[in-house]
Amino acid sequence: MNIRERTQEIEKMTLSKYATLSANSKGRVNFEEECSIRTPFQLDIDRIVNDNSFRRLKFKTQVFLIPEGDHYRTRLTHTMEVARVARTIARALRLNEDLTEAIALAHDLGHPPFGHAGERALSEVCPFPFRHYEQSLREVDLLANKGKGLNLSFEVRDGILNHTMAGNPATLEGKVARISDRIAYINHDIDDAIRAGMIKDSDLPRNALEVLGKSGRERISILINSVVENSIDDITLDMEVQKAFDEIYDFVLVNVYRAERVKQLEEKAEGLVKTLYQYFVKHPENLPEESKSVLENEGIDRAVCDYIAGMTDRFAIRLFRSLYIPAGWY
Repeated sequence: MNIRERTQEIEKMTLSKYATLSANSKGRVNFEEECSIRTPFQLDIDRIVNDNSFRRLKFKTQVFLIPEGDHYRTRLTHTMEVARVARTIARALRLNEDLTEAIALAHDLGHPPFGHAGERALSEVCPFPFRHYEQSLREVDLLANKGKGLNLSFEVRDGILNHTMAGNPATLEGKVARISDRIAYINHDIDDAIRAGMIKDSDLPRNALEVLGKSGRERISILINSVVENSIDDITLDMEVQKAFDEIYDFVLVNVYRAERVKQLEEKAEGLVKTLYQYFVKHPENLPEESKSVLENEGIDRAVCDYIAGMTDRFAIRLFRSLYIPAGWY
């Protein structure tokens, strides 16, 4: 028995009957021989973390576009926070921690520059709807690893595609990653909004704070505990905590995500993304070499969409400047 097989035996003995055993994975799109050391989900984590698409997350917007402060979240730090919340919940419920972490680490790989502003912009100019969760799956299936894809396991791919609240993951681990995303982003977006001076602690709805706690650390702890105490064959919060959580979300939606300061920057970002899109549709010869196969097989709109979705905020700004801002003579 090799190391991977011993790990899988330990999973069978220790994990919940509701957990997804790595030995029972539905496999990969392209068959591979199993690793002698790592389970399929461990291997998926390594492939995700070592790909360029994961590293680019450090220069992609979470909520605040190109923040100057060192302590604002980026898409990468958001991803890491989701992974930690998800792994904590999975361990407490005796679910498969590796599967949960793999989904959490890959769930936002398809997010374009400037976060949801970039997502809206691409949806408006593409002849097809652009959804970041679909692009995340496309990233790991087709675009990552220099166009070879990562050939991830079925369960990880399903969790990526279904990580939004409208999704319905096939595994409990996918459902843990889904709720962990929401727990993480609402609380750290509050933290960043307070740091930016957009809101104050005292502005948060008092009734919700009485249930969830007054600090971000307290709220995350209470939400995790509620998930653990109320989940058996499904992943859920108790009704009182869910109601308070929804109230906090509604407050953040109005006072942070739709705040005038955020909207003004997002409008500029959307204009930049749309302009880049229109430029490359007219000038496909200027697409990078790695876009050429998509261009030939799926057409110009798909190739341009993929190229822009893979950009970081700062790369998109530099590219826009080089194309449209005159350079001085020295």
